[in-house]
Amino acid sequence: MSPVSESTTPSKVELTDEEIFAGHLGGKLSVETTAPLDTQRALSIAYTPGVAQVSRAIHADESLADRYTWTSRLVVVVSDGTAVLGLGDIGPRASLPVMEGKAALFKNFAGLNSIPLVLDTKDPDEIVETLIRLRPSFGAVNLEDISAPRCFEIERRVIEALDCPVMHDDQHGTAIVVLAALKGAVKVQNRDITGLRVVISGAGAAGVACANILLAAGISDVIVLDSKGIVSSSRTDLNEVKVDLAARTNPAGLTGGTAEALAGADVFLGVSAGTVPEELIATMAEDSIVFALSNPDPEIHPEVARKHAAIVATGRSDFPNQINNVLAFPGVFKGALDAGARRITEGMKLAAADAILSVVGDDLSVDKIVPSPLDPRVAPAVAEAVAAAARAEGVV
Repeated sequence: MSPVSESTTPSKVELTDEEIFAGHLGGKLSVETTAPLDTQRALSIAYTPGVAQVSRAIHADESLADRYTWTSRLVVVVSDGTAVLGLGDIGPRASLPVMEGKAALFKNFAGLNSIPLVLDTKDPDEIVETLIRLRPSFGAVNLEDISAPRCFEIERRVIEALDCPVMHDDQHGTAIVVLAALKGAVKVQNRDITGLRVVISGAGAAGVACANILLAAGISDVIVLDSKGIVSSSRTDLNEVKVDLAARTNPAGLTGGTAEALAGADVFLGVSAGTVPEELIATMAEDSIVFALSNPDPEIHPEVARKHAAIVATGRSDFPNQINNVLAFPGVFKGALDAGARRITEGMKLAAADAILSVVGDDLSVDKIVPSPLDPRVAPAVAEAVAAAARAEGVV
């Protein structure tokens, strides 16, 4: 697959129901053997009696499982189906086509084996316990489409319980690509990222993770909005996650809603299902940046946003500057597994963002602040950077 050229203009893809359902018929995954099974001798090596020798060896030294099984290179995509795409709580069975798609992306972009694992429970205790019991079967966990605020607790507890890479992609995959895109935007504008005032609309999984990674990148003036307005220390209706967020954001102590937050802001980052009026985008600072990432309907149409903003990005493929998680998660997990990392750190995420941006190179422009999701250079670059960061941080 060759990189998408800079001259390629994104266009809306028209899909028919017949085409969509045909593409999912029988599922999107299969298991293929890597050892021949075409002779009696081959069968005796792959299965009984030969396999018993390998099992005995692993029984004596469990670390050999990494070499003689697929465990160390297998990612499980885990969901309870409570926050699927823009569909909400549709349950584990209805979420399975999405999880199959995610597993297919791991294989296509990073060469990693991956299987979906949908759980018929919403209980954090049961989800964590299930993964603990299944730990011998996999090498990494991609948590997916789990509703907030439960997703924060579940991710934290799974990370604490398991000695392998764990990441909730809705949080950190989004945050990594947002940071890469923002670094690309300020590079085009020759601005210092640390001087930006950023407004994040949405205090769910993606919004909280984006706030955290932007703070880690040195941006001190971050304001987060939830459905009731600015997340501030003066509010008494915040959950535990938002209380923590309020203590680390909104340094000017602003109160109110979207209008108060956006006046004079440099960046609008939309990761909610809401909308933002054009007249409020017009109140932002000169050379403003708008990332309207809700799908399928951005918080503001990009053509409208462009009337007032210098750089605009969305989560859609039919507009320039698509902020797509596939730029991050395949390479992040590949790099973590390549390095033998026990966890995915903030430093590894920052390294991933820099690697994504590095692929754009001299093609960087107002309409190309991140590479195409189809660019085959991305996952290898991210994997190399993440593995190097893991070794440097000593988490291997």
